[in-house]
Amino acid sequence: MSGLWGDGGAYQAWVDFLRRWAAREPVDPAALPSLTDEHFDADTWVRLGSHLTGAFNTRLGSWADALVRALDQARDEFSYGRELTQARAGLREVRALAGHPGLPESLRTELLRLVDQQIPQVQEQLEQQLAEEERRGADRRLLERRRRTLRDNALTGVLTPPPPTEPATPGVPDPWAADVPGSPPRRRIVPG
Repeated sequence: MSGLWGDGGAYQAWVDFLRRWAAREPVDPAALPSLTDEHFDADTWVRLGSHLTGAFNTRLGSWADALVRALDQARDEFSYGRELTQARAGLREVRALAGHPGLPESLRTELLRLVDQQIPQVQEQLEQQLAEEERRGADRRLLERRRRTLRDNALTGVLTPPPPTEPATPGVPDPWAADVPGSPPRRRIVPG
């Protein structure tokens, strides 16, 4: 037996997936084979690691470029917040691959650490851009609204798990589900 694979095996499956994923082609991470530390020799792990980091860098770079373009085009706080919220979906995809259960635990841990340390850096860069605009004399009130929107829709929100949801109690209506006709309004919105 020669030890060569006819189809490239698990290594080739991961490399092909990473190339397509980095190019944002439709791929299914669930179809990836599971890998163990014993799967490859040290040199092969280094090569696979290079493919992984290259794919993550490409994907995060295109994500950041798209975010900057979208935020530059946002004309109001709602649009700005919407772009930040939608950008978190892209970060979740990157984090999901970094934590893919088919990777050895030590590699998953390191990839998540690398991805997770970049997210607060991007958030800080956005904050610094607002500070730079303030130094250039932009309207402070508008910048404070933008800063509040940035913080309320922080990219770092992907780093904390969502709070657990409480199960609905049978027979007890959700007080926020809908207004009961004839009841007083629960809140009033005052335009400012």
